Parts: sequence; structure tokens; C-alpha cells
Amino acid sequence: MIDWFQAFALAILQGLTEFLPISSSAHLVIPSLVLGWPDQGLAFDVAVHVGTLSAVLLYYRADLARMAGSWFGSLAGRPGNEDSRLVWYLALATIPAVLVGFLAGDFIESELRTLPVIATTTLLFGLLLGLADRRAVPGPAGRPVTLASALLVGLAQAIAPVPGVSRSGITITAALLLGMNRQAAARFSFLLSIPVITGAGTLKLWQLVNEDTSVDWAVLAVGALVSGAVAYLCIALFLRLLDRVGLMPFVYYRVLLAAVLYGLWLA
Repeated sequence: MIDWFQAFALAILQGLTEFLPISSSAHLVIPSLVLGWPDQGLAFDVAVHVGTLSAVLLYYRADLARMAGSWFGSLAGRPGNEDSRLVWYLALATIPAVLVGFLAGDFIESELRTLPVIATTTLLFGLLLGLADRRAVPGPAGRPVTLASALLVGLAQAIAPVPGVSRSGITITAALLLGMNRQAAARFSFLLSIPVITGAGTLKLWQLVNEDTSVDWAVLAVGALVSGAVAYLCIALFLRLLDRVGLMPFVYYRVLLAAVLYGLWLA
């Protein structure tokens, strides 16, 4: 069982890394390896998922309300528009990740959560992010989201469960390579996180309900609140600075992080 300080620190770490393209799994492995912290546990995982999901829902609340209205309107017979089509694109783009999680989730969890794997994926997909950023369309220009591009981004997201890849990193990379500008790529990536985080959190909650374990509700509340607040601030700051600084700072950081992880592995 983690203590209060560990819960606070891990919640901050989860909130920071959930939406930034730097891989949460690469960071969450370090406290246990370097500091000997215990596993945070399934209940805490559920709490921080609730927190980060709340953050993205709150940030995009106006967009989501408009999209929902347009989508339900299209079901009622009104003409579809960009918002209603985007709902279908997000749903279809989520399918590959669901299939991979169902078919290979246990294998990934048991066999791929190792330092050499995390270090290598952190490095390789960080370099790929850098390549995509170099080719990014500047300013407001760029291709709109289409059914084909949504499905391709969804296929890229399917490898995100591999530790070190980064869900936001690989989806933004794919979107940029498909011709979206940085803001559109990040927006689609963050909206696409909603069904993924909801599904992962629901599955973990189902597992928790079926486990006979004690729960410290105060620690869970702190985890949810802190991770949610930090994730909201990260989304807002990331989108505000994205066009100004680009993604290369995150690429350099991933290369440095990979070096640290390789060092921990060799040590």
C-alpha cells in the first residue's frame, strides 16, 4: 500500500505524463526501481484514470456538447456535419486499440514491462515524433480529419499499450505524418483519449469490484483530484505552447529519459 506522499507524487506524475507525448509507463517504472516504492495498486489506477478522464472532459466540454448534439441530431434525421462525423471517426479509431487490449493485453503486461523494452520504445518513438514534427504543416493549414486518417491514427494507437510508446505521442505522430497541423493533431489525440481512458478505467473498476481488497478512499480521492488538476493544466499549457515551441523539446527529453532507463538497466 502506498503512503500519502507516494500517492501525491504518483498522481502528479500520472497527470503530467498522461497527455504529454513522453510515456507515462516510462516514468511510473522509475519510482519502483530507483526508490523501491510498492506497486500503486489497482484501486489507485482507477482513481487516477478518473482524474485524467475528468480533466479532458472538462477541457473539451464545449466541443463535446456540440459534437453530441450534432451526432444525436444526425441520428434523428438531420444532415450530418463535421462534428457528427468526428464522433463516428473517434469511435472507429478506438476499435484497433480495443482489439489489441483484448487479444494481447495480458502478454504486454507480463512480458513487455521491462526496462530494455521501455527504454528502446521511449527512444525509437521519440525519434519518430521528431521526424513527424520536422514535417509538420505550419500554422492553421493542414488536412482535415477524414475517415481514412482517423482509422490510420487508430491503428497507430493500437501499439500504444506497449510500455514506452506513449499513447498521445504515437497518435500525434501519426496525425502529423498524415498532414494535420500540430493543433489539429493534438486535439484529435486528446479527444481520442476519452473512449480509451474510459474503457481502461471501466475494465480496471470491474477488476477492482471482483477483488476482495481494502480501499483507502481518502488516498484515492487525493489521487483523482491531483491527477485531474495536473492533467488539465498540462493540456491547457501544451496546446498554448505547441505552435510556439513545437514538439522537439519532448523529443530531446525522451532521448535523455531513454539514456537514464538504459543506465538503470545496465546498473
